Amino acid sequence: MSDMSSAAGQLPPEATFDLMLAFLKALANESRLRVVGLLLQRAYHVKELATELQLKEPTVCHHLACLAQVGLVEMSARGNVHYYRLRERELRRFGRLIFRERGGAITSATQHPQDWASRVLGNYLEGEALKTMPASRRKRWVVLKWLADKFAPGKRYREAEVNQLIQRHYWDSATLRRELIGYRMLNRSEGIYWRQSEEEWLSA
Repeated sequence: MSDMSSAAGQLPPEATFDLMLAFLKALANESRLRVVGLLLQRAYHVKELATELQLKEPTVCHHLACLAQVGLVEMSARGNVHYYRLRERELRRFGRLIFRERGGAITSATQHPQDWASRVLGNYLEGEALKTMPASRRKRWVVLKWLADKFAPGKRYREAEVNQLIQRHYWDSATLRRELIGYRMLNRSEGIYWRQSEEEWLSA
């Protein structure tokens, strides 16, 4: 069983974000939410859960493993039967962590936008190389703005030139090219791309 959540308070911000993302992914499934709902009442063994949820036992085991991986479920043996119970303390801890991080990010980004954007870039850039793309929409927008600023206003680019410019900073030029278009930071027509004015951009 994982103790990922127990150490959340000691993790650096990006690791904490990854932990929250893993937690939310674990609960982004109707069957797993139903498992959590049942385990809030009492401990269950796999066969009981399978009957209650009308699922096959291997499927229930998979869902329990996903929840255990983020520290929400633990198993105990009663004779030859394995029972699973919800770690309610960890569920509450995650709830506090999510609202704390969400509130902190919004406050920081609203009151000190330039400082916050600089910190985001500092976390995701190594020199001029992008280490990875943020999962957060707001942080992705900051990185995409940084990349859009690499395109000269008024200049026309062929697609190969756009890809080449992006690949100086990140390997996945196709995805970032589509996102730049999606946010209207770049526009295109008949295979030619150009940077749009910031007034045309979509917000995060």
